[in-house]
Amino acid sequence: MGKVAKGVECSVKGCEGRAVKSVSAQKASQVLSIETSRGRAYLCEAHYKEYKKRTREERRIERWRYAQF
Repeated sequence: MGKVAKGVECSVKGCEGRAVKSVSAQKASQVLSIETSRGRAYLCEAHYKEYKKRTREERRIERWRYAQF
């Protein structure tokens, strides 16, 4: 059983929501103000949606990088 299933709180400063996803803390700290910069960052539903919006272009470029033509 992982930390999200156990009910860990969101890692964003000032947010006390329940986390639904975990992402790399290093990547999350580039787009959100999180409490830690090492390991995993736990995000609530609202902050995960914001994280996805802000990293959309980067993820698209990364998929192109590994596309086989």
